Amino acid sequence: MCDCQKSDLTKLSAVLKKYADVPGSLITILQKAQDIYGYLPTDVMYHIAEKTGNTPAKVIGVATFYTQFRFQPVGKYLILLCQGTACHVNGSERIADTIREELGICDGQTTEDGLFSLKHVACLGCCSLSPVMMINDETYGSLTPAKVREILTELKNKA
Repeated sequence: MCDCQKSDLTKLSAVLKKYADVPGSLITILQKAQDIYGYLPTDVMYHIAEKTGNTPAKVIGVATFYTQFRFQPVGKYLILLCQGTACHVNGSERIADTIREELGICDGQTTEDGLFSLKHVACLGCCSLSPVMMINDETYGSLTPAKVREILTELKNKA
C-alpha cells in the first residue's frame, strides 16, 4: 500500500471541515475521499488520521477491513463481477473467462490502457438477473459470453 506521488490534499478540505469532528464519521470520510481520488492513497489516509485525531493504524485498519475501499487506481470502467451462489450456478465463471479473453485481465487487475478494472465481488444482490455484473453504476444481467463481448466492445468504442 505504497504511493510514490503526493495527492492534492486540498481536495479533501471541505469533507474534513464537515466531518472531522463528527464522532463515528471515519467511514463516511473514507468513502468521500475515495469518491474524490478514485481510491485511497496512503498520504490521504495519513492526512485523514491527522485531521480526525485518529492514528494512521486505525484509519488504515478501518479502510482495509471493508472491501468497498480500494488502494490502487482503477480504470475508467470498474467491472464488479458477482460470484454469489446464484451467479456461480448460472455461469459467472464463463463470464470471468470471457472478460479475461477480451481484456486480458483477471480479478484485481486493470488493463494497460487504464480503461477497465475487474473486481470479483461476493454478491451484488441481483440474484434474479444472474449471472450479473456492474460496470460503474450500471447493472448488466442474464449475461452470456456473447452479451459480455458486445458490452465491452460498446464501452471500448465509447471511450
